[in-house]
Amino acid sequence: CSSPDHLDVRLGFDLCVQEQDFLRKRQKYVAPVLKKVLQLEQDLQDHETPVVAIMTTGGGMRSLTALYGSLRGLQKLRVLDCAAYLTGLSGTTWTMSNLYRDADWSQKDLDKQISEARKHMIKCKINSLSLDYMKYYKKQLCQRKREGRKTSFIDLWGLILESLLHDGKDNHKLSDQQRAIDRGQNPLPIYTAVNIKNNYSTLDFKEWVEFTPYEVGLQKYGVFVRTEDFGSEFFMGRLMKKIPESRICFLEGVWSSLFSFNVLYIWNLSHSSEDFWHRWTRDKIDNIEEEPPLPPKPHELKTHMFTPPGPLGSVLRSVLTNRLCIAQEHNFLKGLQMHNDYLENKRFCRWKDTVLDTVPNQLTPSDEFLSLVDTGFFINTSIMPLLKPERKVDVILHLNYSAGSQTQALEQTCKYCSEQGIPFPRVDLSEEDRKNPKECYLFDGAETPGAPVLIFFPLINDTFQKYKAPGQKRSESEMEDGEVNLYGHCSPYSTYSLQYTEKVFDRLLHLGEYNILNNEELIMQALHTAVARKRQKRK
Repeated sequence: CSSPDHLDVRLGFDLCVQEQDFLRKRQKYVAPVLKKVLQLEQDLQDHETPVVAIMTTGGGMRSLTALYGSLRGLQKLRVLDCAAYLTGLSGTTWTMSNLYRDADWSQKDLDKQISEARKHMIKCKINSLSLDYMKYYKKQLCQRKREGRKTSFIDLWGLILESLLHDGKDNHKLSDQQRAIDRGQNPLPIYTAVNIKNNYSTLDFKEWVEFTPYEVGLQKYGVFVRTEDFGSEFFMGRLMKKIPESRICFLEGVWSSLFSFNVLYIWNLSHSSEDFWHRWTRDKIDNIEEEPPLPPKPHELKTHMFTPPGPLGSVLRSVLTNRLCIAQEHNFLKGLQMHNDYLENKRFCRWKDTVLDTVPNQLTPSDEFLSLVDTGFFINTSIMPLLKPERKVDVILHLNYSAGSQTQALEQTCKYCSEQGIPFPRVDLSEEDRKNPKECYLFDGAETPGAPVLIFFPLINDTFQKYKAPGQKRSESEMEDGEVNLYGHCSPYSTYSLQYTEKVFDRLLHLGEYNILNNEELIMQALHTAVARKRQKRK
């Protein structure tokens, strides 16, 4: 359904007009490139051009770095030019929001962007918790409070992230990224989070939230607001109080809130210590999956457990209106009536996976605030927006940057889709695949009508140890460059590590690129399969 003219939210499960317009423009760009890449004899008609998406998982600075490498590999194969969507959560959203500052980033050599990322990855991070920065954080948080926001510890985390990844204040906003897609010149970015409820675990209650440069919305309800209006106050679909759009660092804090509750631990560790950062990374070297499991109720992570002395404690006490490790934003669904016939709508049922879905008056429209957390609190995946039937995604490149088990997030996604009745390829992995995964897998989804073709890239160091490029063996002096110790207690790539050496950064970057280039054949096979399916469907 379409929104009545008098409403300031968009109601309906269809894609917004701007995204539909983007897809038409992108398709005109993709079709000739795909013809060339696949060496097809005939031009691709609109109905024959597959919708290709690049999907990433989180993993802190490891995922930020490896994604740059993967994208450079996909750019060299011209597969990046064939993609309509790029999705992220947690650490990969940091890469994405950096890239989309440049309106033509995918058309350019990525070296400049990578150099900038490298500079911030190798710089000393101790200044981020200096007294000057604390004053800046306090000023920014006070401003948000005056604007009418419910400031939380996640806002502070967003500001710390800004200092870790940038030089000074970053005024970029998510809606600014419309410039990077208005001509269909880059894939459309989709950032993800989940909405949760106090007193319910993420297993019992979570709702997928998607953020694009055009809209923010909950796909379960089919309710969306313009990105510029996200965070403003709404009632019954009407804008009641306009609040200025957040700078993107605050959204990055939401998308990566999994890491936020460590900031206070860092502070305690760092108090009056010059070498704290090295001790921090050494003490926290365990990977996320090797530590005790994340709490199923993120709202129970209360920061006052660690409230530190000194300037940071004063910022926390004076500015933050709650101590929860979740972001609370004004709820744009507030006051909307969820009728029983709506709850039976098949497009609502597709995402009906919470214990409250049969109790309309306890669903999100009855809440004052949305409670948003990192998607990684449930499953480390950004795939859900791509499984909306309205997006008609044909091929998904699944780039995994998790620590620990390389197959866990994919298998959890597969199980979730099966339970929800969402078409998804059958993922057959042996015990050997789980223990020693290959560089790339192709799951064509032939057995599941409506399922996309899936190309799965675990983050592993296999043939890269002996080859510096596909088919080019390393010399004796180059063997050291192939040593990328991704996991385990001596790895510099711990999920919580915030600083790399130049060598550590470059090796992971090159590994990410190599694993893409070395599996060109499987990627092309997936694209051929998708084109053949589109053509067959038309007959």
